[in-house]
Amino acid sequence: GVGAVEPNPAVGCVIVRDGRIIGRGWHKAYGGPHAEIEALADCRRRGIDPAGATVYVTLEPCCHYGKTGPCDDALIAARVARGVVAMQDPAGHCDGGGMAKLRAAGIVVEPGCCERQARLLNAWFITWHRQGRTWVILKWAQSIDGYLAHRGEPPPRWISNALSREDSHRLRRRVQAILVGITTVLADDPLLTARPPRDEAADSCTGRPVVSEANGIPVPRKGETPSPRERPAMRVVLDSNLRIPLGCRLVRTAGQGPVLVFARQGVVAQKADVVRRLSDAGVEVVSCPQAEGPCDPAFVLDELTRRQVCQLMVEGGPTVLRAFYDRGLADEFCVYVAPVRLGAAGAAAIGDELMRAVDGQGLYEVHRRPFADDVRVTGLTQRAIQALELNTVA
Repeated sequence: GVGAVEPNPAVGCVIVRDGRIIGRGWHKAYGGPHAEIEALADCRRRGIDPAGATVYVTLEPCCHYGKTGPCDDALIAARVARGVVAMQDPAGHCDGGGMAKLRAAGIVVEPGCCERQARLLNAWFITWHRQGRTWVILKWAQSIDGYLAHRGEPPPRWISNALSREDSHRLRRRVQAILVGITTVLADDPLLTARPPRDEAADSCTGRPVVSEANGIPVPRKGETPSPRERPAMRVVLDSNLRIPLGCRLVRTAGQGPVLVFARQGVVAQKADVVRRLSDAGVEVVSCPQAEGPCDPAFVLDELTRRQVCQLMVEGGPTVLRAFYDRGLADEFCVYVAPVRLGAAGAAAIGDELMRAVDGQGLYEVHRRPFADDVRVTGLTQRAIQALELNTVA
């Protein structure tokens, strides 16, 4: 369900009796049946009664009415005997209530099996509900020697291969906002969309978290989950001097998906005509309070949290990536390393600190996966480890 269910968590469930799986299911799409309901339906399709069976589920079964009815009620009605729950649901509408309801119905509940893996699966969900903040992913593609681009005239040449780019688009479908700096916009004229979009992707999706309007943006309660709609991810540009071209693809497609541009307060006042023309095109310009220098990533992150962005992917370029990393605002790394050395032909060097992170220094839960000749390196920062309280579970 990853990339298909957000802002819901990804959940899987199997139902077992006498050492044999008799039903399995997972939450496939936002608004669709939850994992437990899918697993019970699988039992029925097989012609098997789940009474007396054990249910294994990666997240505490829900006990509230939302898009669907409570999974607890369905499990109780099915007369299962035992529930093995990987982790407690951190959302305020559940948070232990689901397990308590099952126990009250006489079902044996055993929490904590594979809890570490379950927390890693839904890291952003835990962070949103426990800390009320956006989960930040730094993503880029680079050569072995740390360059993000080829030196020379556009059009740009890809660093990563086709398989890596396909995987990158799957990652885009996870998030509610994608952020770049103005240098990337001027150099690449990106769309910053997931291709194919969620509703057309093979992993079957039905929506995106709603983006609040420019005025009267509510500040969500800590841990409040936003209501999704069928909208693409918000596209965000850090543009302190408001240089974004009116004819770029982001501006031209603003009517098809939200575009947010951050610029310094004084620049916004000086370029009122540009702001008006961007607004007419559907682009919202947000004033950053600093008088000089680049936009403050902490301010940007606070503003995106206000707009109910649960997950943000920062795609560059290197100055923007380093700004989030240096301020300690990154949670997750996703780096595609191509087997080439660009040397003097390279441009946009990522820098020594982020190169060390790619080598695994200062990251946790580091994994490397090949995509043909490329290698994808993923890992979590200390900020993420603390948010997930991974040091408290095996």
